[in-house]
Amino acid sequence: MDGLTRRSVQDCATWAEHYRFMANQFSDRLGESRWSFEYHPWLREMHNSTADENYGQKAAQMGYTEWLLNIAFFCIDVRRWDVLYVLPSKTPDASDFSAARFDAALELSPHLQSMFSDVKNVGHKRAGTANMYLRGSQSKSGLKSVPAGALCLDEYDEMNQDNIPLVKERVSGQFEHQINGVSTPTIDDYGINKEFNLSSKEEFFFKCIKCSRQTNLVFPDCLKITGEDLTDPGLKNSHLICKECKQELPHETKRKWLKDGIWVPARPQIVDVRGFHINQMYSSTIKPVTLARSVLKAQFDPAEEQELHNSKMGLPHIVEGARITDEYINRCKTGHANGHMPPPGALVTMGVDVGRFFHVWIDQWALGDVIGNDINTDAQPKNLIHTKVRDPSELDELMGDFGVQAAVIDAQPERRAAFAFSQRFWGYVWMCFYGRGMMGKQIHEQKSDTGEPIITVDRTSWLDQSLGRFKAQTILMPKDTHMECRQNLKSLVRIFEKDPQGNPVGRYIKATKDDHYAHARNYSEIALPMAMAIGGNQDIRGVV
Repeated sequence: MDGLTRRSVQDCATWAEHYRFMANQFSDRLGESRWSFEYHPWLREMHNSTADENYGQKAAQMGYTEWLLNIAFFCIDVRRWDVLYVLPSKTPDASDFSAARFDAALELSPHLQSMFSDVKNVGHKRAGTANMYLRGSQSKSGLKSVPAGALCLDEYDEMNQDNIPLVKERVSGQFEHQINGVSTPTIDDYGINKEFNLSSKEEFFFKCIKCSRQTNLVFPDCLKITGEDLTDPGLKNSHLICKECKQELPHETKRKWLKDGIWVPARPQIVDVRGFHINQMYSSTIKPVTLARSVLKAQFDPAEEQELHNSKMGLPHIVEGARITDEYINRCKTGHANGHMPPPGALVTMGVDVGRFFHVWIDQWALGDVIGNDINTDAQPKNLIHTKVRDPSELDELMGDFGVQAAVIDAQPERRAAFAFSQRFWGYVWMCFYGRGMMGKQIHEQKSDTGEPIITVDRTSWLDQSLGRFKAQTILMPKDTHMECRQNLKSLVRIFEKDPQGNPVGRYIKATKDDHYAHARNYSEIALPMAMAIGGNQDIRGVV
């Protein structure tokens, strides 16, 4: 019987039904613990896709991670491919995944137990001649030496986006290979949404039980909210409707009317890269009233608004005011030109972001009548110049020409060049790291073993301050602000998330490739308290 069963396993969906066991509410209702597609019918075709690349843009808790894990097991067991399974970070993501997902799957499945001979190493699982590697996306060195036939990218949007091209190269040396990635999206054309936009862009369609037309569940057209606010007793009657006939689609019978659903591509001409989008209106465990409550909460809470679109509807979304726009920049423009020189004795700071070029931002500061505990809140910057230079010696000239009293430079990736710059202007230049565990706009100052003048700050809090000036119109910009500068400032987008305790937290992600001037602006903002600490009336031109 085992031999006949083995011969019948020709695709990943059949493999999962035979060999994968689950311990969840669906298994109990079905009276068995074998994998089933009954409550996740959209996953079947995804399991069997033969496209070179497959991307799942999903709402939370829709089974996509289990699909990715089944793909990994199938490739190891049947195809005998090495698998590289990538998570956002090695610790705790890979460690937690190994314990909660991988080990749990083996514990429930005798077949998986027999496959793997060595599972003690968190990052390397051996199954005969095939291997499964678990890696975090942050470390280039951990990714470079791992060739694989199958690549699984879990929580794509949480990964280091700059390292993803390197990750994809891990399969380029294989005659047969496949790339699969899943994530809840964040913003337009970023991460998983960027891949989805280049794919077949498929949605899950089914036959309406009322009008018999092929349709799909789309937000907000298919969610009928029957209450005005969260305290309205009628809210519990919220339900799904067919967008074609406007008739109710009962949540209780959802698995029956979704059973024979199919994926329909918006771009059928693309066959080698498939994209699959699903939202929580398809879920058998999430009731319409739960989604209705989320919609009402989103009207007043930006974190709930982000959560509604990203985690519940599987859609990219930018909350209003979370990104600098051209309108914000234009409102801050004055009559001075880029390169305007400050008057003698002016309080001037400089920020330097380090990359292929040194991107420089220099501000002149006007202090308020009353200086409180938060110096930055009571002061207004005037951007004298934003420019980029290739040679570090040109930074020295800018320091002298503009009379900069304090400068903050990005400590990475050119740490040696940053340190050399700080040595040439000892006591006036600090090397900055974005760190964790910092509170608000606290600046932690220290010196390394080599004497480097290092400060560590909270990235989000300081970006809120430095970029928030454009929305609040508390910064003066040159009339000829460069286009590159505009694009860099618009690149960073503030997104809202929930921490493990359910509290809203914000962070900035890079929507486009370059954000150098945005960080240079941030470093100049951070330099203000440093300048005040050493005495704002000192002129660096006397030091040069």
